[in-house]
Amino acid sequence: MITEADLDALLAGRHADPFARLGLHADDSGRLWVRALLPGAESVGLVDAANGRRVVDLVQRRPGFFEAQVPRRKHRFDYRLAVRWAGGGEGVYADPYNFYPQLSDDELQALAEGRNVRPYLSLGAHVVQYGDVSGVRFATWAPNARRVSVVGNFNNWDGRRHPMRLRHTAGVWEIFVPHAIEGDLYKFEIVAGNGTLLPLKADPYARRAQ
Repeated sequence: MITEADLDALLAGRHADPFARLGLHADDSGRLWVRALLPGAESVGLVDAANGRRVVDLVQRRPGFFEAQVPRRKHRFDYRLAVRWAGGGEGVYADPYNFYPQLSDDELQALAEGRNVRPYLSLGAHVVQYGDVSGVRFATWAPNARRVSVVGNFNNWDGRRHPMRLRHTAGVWEIFVPHAIEGDLYKFEIVAGNGTLLPLKADPYARRAQ
């Protein structure tokens, strides 16, 4: 179950492990819940990707945070989020928090030990496809950071939208952002170990720069 402390941390952009709270998760009774952090959204619905049917409407527990118990489901499934934005737009999106870790353990070990002779293949931004979902995998090395988010024109440069997953063995932060495309402008938003929000960081492995 998600606590008020979790909510405070998520909405303030300082949660240590957003993947443990967002997306699909079962509670202690085996009931499945879906949670989404979408600042600027007015309403969110859960859609079964297999048939396009709306499964449940999420309740807005706090501005920008939505959740719902998933009826009649006990196992993970592929889904989309149907979002209506406060500004009037709407869309159906894959959820970045419904995807598993991106980099393999072998890649991480090679990076941690300095054996990866082509780190640019693992770090930086790479267009990838998972099933019918295309997007960009972002990864950066920041072992002393408390939180890292990728920000860009795909999320209105809002660091709360895409906080990344820390792969502890290598100090690498990663996330797959569905629907992002090659050429999207982006940077990394980093909160240092002492809690200081640092200036936006350009990607040292970017293939182009502003």
